[in-house]
Amino acid sequence: MSSIAKSLRVALIAVLLAAPAPAFAQSASSAQRATPPTVGGPHDFDFELGDWNCHLLRRLHPLTGSDTWVEYDGTSIVRPWWGGKANIGELDLDGSAGHLEGMSIRVYNPATHQWGISYANAAQGQVGAAMVGGFQKGRGEFYNQDTLNDRAIFVRFIFSDITAKSFQLEQAFSDDGGKTWESNWIAKFTR
Repeated sequence: MSSIAKSLRVALIAVLLAAPAPAFAQSASSAQRATPPTVGGPHDFDFELGDWNCHLLRRLHPLTGSDTWVEYDGTSIVRPWWGGKANIGELDLDGSAGHLEGMSIRVYNPATHQWGISYANAAQGQVGAAMVGGFQKGRGEFYNQDTLNDRAIFVRFIFSDITAKSFQLEQAFSDDGGKTWESNWIAKFTR
């Protein structure tokens, strides 16, 4: 990647993290489904700190009409940084489709009361653009734009069913501007 491309990518990430609440959808009704929450605080991810067991279902070929899923099991470890205003999560899973190693970097933006979540996996060796969002009433929603097989898509993370001993993280893609979503990553965490 050229230095200009790297500079543009860094600038784009900075804009996404600084934006008050980007609406990624194309119509008023779908904008409601694709606008991340803005209420929250620097300790929203405290529930996830520590060691977890993880069971993951992953759709092998998202947005192709395929319904082939694979399962993984392993661990997740989340450590706080900057007094809770940031954290790093490490994921280590094995399953029928091989080994997955991933890392999430979450940083709280006090100006917007939102979080930016960037993800990297060991196989690709690159940090992706940050998803932006936050938590309301015990549910976290995060959104981003990306590409899949040269098609523009929206990406959504939802943290739900949060208790002291469990929670769920679901990733979904949309190729119709946020009107419909197809889940492709459903992770259940327990202690």
